[in-house]
Amino acid sequence: MENSEYQPLLVEQQAQQFWQDHASFLADENADGEKYYCLAMFPYPSGRLHMGHVRNYTIGDVLARYQRMQGRNVLQPMGWDAFGLPAENAAIKHKVAPASWTDENIDYMRNQLKRLGFAYDWTRELKTCDPAYYRWEQWLFTRLYEKGLAYRKTAPVNWCPHDQTVLANEQVIDGCCWRCDTPVERQEISQWFLRITQYAEELLTELDNLPAWPEQVRTMQRNWIGKSEGVELQFEIVGRETPLLVYTTRPDTLMGVSYVAISPEHPLAAELVGQNTRVAAFVDECRRTQMAEAAIETMEKKGVDSGLQALHPLTGESVPVWIANFVLMGYGTGAVMAVPAHDSRDHEFACKYDLPIKQVIFPAEESDINIKTAAYTMPGVLKNAGVYDGLESSAAAQSIANDLESSGKGNRTVNFRLRDWGVSRQRYWGTPIPMINCSQCGTVPVPDSDLPVCLPTDIKLGGEVSSLKEYGAFVGITCPQCGGDAERETDTFDTFMESSWYYARFACPDQNHAMLDERANYWLPVDQYIGGIEHAILHLLYARFFHKLLRDAGLVQHDEPFAQLLTQGMVLKDGAKMSKSKGNTVDPQQLIEQYGADTVRLFIMFAAPPEQSLEWSASGVEGAHRFLRRIWAFSVIAAERMKKGVGMLSVIPVDWSKLAEPHRQARYDIHQAVKQANQDYQRMQFNTVISAAMKILNILEKLPDMAVSAQGPLPPQDVQTAIITEGLEILLRLLSPIAPHISHVLWQQLGFGDNVLTAEWPKHNEKALQRDHVELVVQVNGKLRGRVKVSASAEKEEMQAIAIADENVQRFIADMTIRKVIVVPGKLVNIVAG
Repeated sequence: MENSEYQPLLVEQQAQQFWQDHASFLADENADGEKYYCLAMFPYPSGRLHMGHVRNYTIGDVLARYQRMQGRNVLQPMGWDAFGLPAENAAIKHKVAPASWTDENIDYMRNQLKRLGFAYDWTRELKTCDPAYYRWEQWLFTRLYEKGLAYRKTAPVNWCPHDQTVLANEQVIDGCCWRCDTPVERQEISQWFLRITQYAEELLTELDNLPAWPEQVRTMQRNWIGKSEGVELQFEIVGRETPLLVYTTRPDTLMGVSYVAISPEHPLAAELVGQNTRVAAFVDECRRTQMAEAAIETMEKKGVDSGLQALHPLTGESVPVWIANFVLMGYGTGAVMAVPAHDSRDHEFACKYDLPIKQVIFPAEESDINIKTAAYTMPGVLKNAGVYDGLESSAAAQSIANDLESSGKGNRTVNFRLRDWGVSRQRYWGTPIPMINCSQCGTVPVPDSDLPVCLPTDIKLGGEVSSLKEYGAFVGITCPQCGGDAERETDTFDTFMESSWYYARFACPDQNHAMLDERANYWLPVDQYIGGIEHAILHLLYARFFHKLLRDAGLVQHDEPFAQLLTQGMVLKDGAKMSKSKGNTVDPQQLIEQYGADTVRLFIMFAAPPEQSLEWSASGVEGAHRFLRRIWAFSVIAAERMKKGVGMLSVIPVDWSKLAEPHRQARYDIHQAVKQANQDYQRMQFNTVISAAMKILNILEKLPDMAVSAQGPLPPQDVQTAIITEGLEILLRLLSPIAPHISHVLWQQLGFGDNVLTAEWPKHNEKALQRDHVELVVQVNGKLRGRVKVSASAEKEEMQAIAIADENVQRFIADMTIRKVIVVPGKLVNIVAG
């Protein structure tokens, strides 16, 4: 071999140069083999890779390389989620253009990814801030507008006072901005929306068609979509013609209503603002205080009496109307019938303001409950409910719903928690929304001939915030319909728009005449998608919705974008997630320079299964590096032996059935490890694949020198060389997806071939696993007391008899009575005695 010592930098340069010269990872729709599209969620170009990136992309690369070696036609692309607030804020801070800041970061991070040896088809690279990319997003948006799936309205929205922009409901986490953690406020702003609610039922039902998704992700999406079946009913308001509409999923509790509560954003509340100063003050307070849905359960419940009275739809009883901060305008009708005895939030509110608590549902077993201390929220039997007394909750719900419908006071309905997706953002660094505002014609889509509407790049950012409106962009436009003076829309798209369809564009990034072409239907759906579970609602739900928009526009055929999903665990250090704010990050670049890319990859895959959290360990990195050095050192010795001996395995005339026992055992153990490794590859348990590789190397290193003649036609040393050759061929192929550089170079230098990627994937040899004899562990009362050899074809009774007759075992059972014997064929015999 050329080098006696493992030099990672040199090895990795050699391998990467070979891959580049031979275009090894170029994806081709016309290539042979079943297609396999492997995709890891693309990164935001923040400037440097972190360990979370390295883990995510290593997992994807291992899968892609493994599938390539299985003979599949693999696509593994890479791109950049390039728009967004971090680039804009950095540009403001450093007084540079976001475009140049982003491009510099992309160049640096691209080199880092290449340094790690990831098998990407770089000819398909894209960045979402490229007009050639977002042009088609603008084109689709104009089509959605024409279909009524995109619309603009003034509505209460989530407003981040720090980032000075609107947030979708999904971007509010525990009442705070998903990016900067600032408490979110509510404001009335004119916004653009996509009608994701029209797809709510399909988004929900098709979760059942995604069995290869983690159940946790599917559950999170089901809960967010939030389908519920209930009744919409009317409470007449005394002195007003228009009744108050209320939606409830518990019509069985209707007879326990003691007040009605409406949202501070409800039209009725807005009407009262000018008539009641206490109402006006409370509504203003609520406007300035975040009211995100996720925070409702824990926030302090506050309200004000509106002064209005509502009439119970069945009894005609008068109940007060309150304005309450725990009622959201975005869910149901923005009004609730409050049943303090049977709803925890209603109960907390009633206790605070001394409102009546009327119990109408009682436990069927008549157990004691104290309704004054807590609401009883379970189903039960109705009492104090007039004609419905004695009915169980389910029957009462049906009976009450029937009576409401027959009296014209209500009707059964289905509701969803999911709200339409607000896609407007009041920031500069994003895709311009392709609409024109004309004083004569109203809102007019930008014609196709004028697309893309390019983001102006000559703007100098300054101050704390930036937006196209602030900088006077997009003025002096003529209306494409009437030719009059007009202005372009100055809001930009939510960056989740760009990340909702990039996976499809990777199939045809060079298509300049259409958003997608027939290549998308070849590659889609993505066979394996990889990313963090934190994207379960945000990105993954949006991408599923966007895919259905693409399908209904005739651009793709399948219903879902991602067939299989893997959500990798976090990278931890001392039990905490790595983050700059905690000061516990580890720089991947330093590790690569010190140990090499293969060591980093090997440690990442060995430290934990992909879906579990990975605990950082410096000693673990050292251990991974030692293992690679051992492989290199052993290969150097093996290469010398092969030169002096028989050479390549393919020309060694070995009769494997006539090996001496020590060699037979070694070969058995190697093929047993291969069998297990292949099962683990299929289950994505890469840590145990590496364990199998370590076991193979241990076997080869300890292979005994035979002093007696082998029974085959070769002298003993050549039999040993044959086993070493076979073992190394297996070892390098097993490790190639995980540690590709060292596997590639050793494969070449040992003379196995030019490219390990094109080698046949290793499989266990059934004949090697056939044994004349097997060794059984013998236990007495669960403790190891001996080992015996039996025929591989022995029956249980024979195994039992041989184990009991063993001289060492007899010492432990001589004065005992055998009560039971447990035989596990091929493994152990446990004698229970006393």
